[in-house]
Amino acid sequence: MELSGARWRTTIRSAHTNCVEVADNLPGVVAVRDSKDRQGPVLTFTPQSWRCFVIRVKRH
Repeated sequence: MELSGARWRTTIRSAHTNCVEVADNLPGVVAVRDSKDRQGPVLTFTPQSWRCFVIRVKRH
């Protein structure tokens, strides 16, 4: 998967620990990575799956 155009941002919840970055500017995919290992693995989700995940996390 081509992620060279990804605009990574640190998530609000990890702003102080700088752990998770999300790129949601790519068509049809949301990418997530560890900000401490930017060359490491990237998880990808469909936008719908990502929205469901975020909704559930916010509930807890």
